[in-house]
Amino acid sequence: MANPRLERVLSHLRQYEHPLLAFDAREKGECVEVIIKFKDPPVPVHTYYFEVHPRDLDHPQFAWTFQRQLYDCMHDYFVEMFTHTPQNVRDYRTKH
Repeated sequence: MANPRLERVLSHLRQYEHPLLAFDAREKGECVEVIIKFKDPPVPVHTYYFEVHPRDLDHPQFAWTFQRQLYDCMHDYFVEMFTHTPQNVRDYRTKH
């Protein structure tokens, strides 16, 4: 039996195409887990996951709130890829 919430998220994800990122989704309890992966990365990077909760999946403005959440998570994903920032300069200096 198909999950209508999962199908809704997958349908919306098919509307997004990105040269660097691939999008997918799967069931996770009552939530839907969205998966953001880097396409063919030159160096290994992690996969990013975020949950969309039933209250958001059933919201009448789902398309807009989902887009905002997707964009926010894409931003977070790229920020998490930093290997060095000014905030960790002391750690960086002791390792190199």
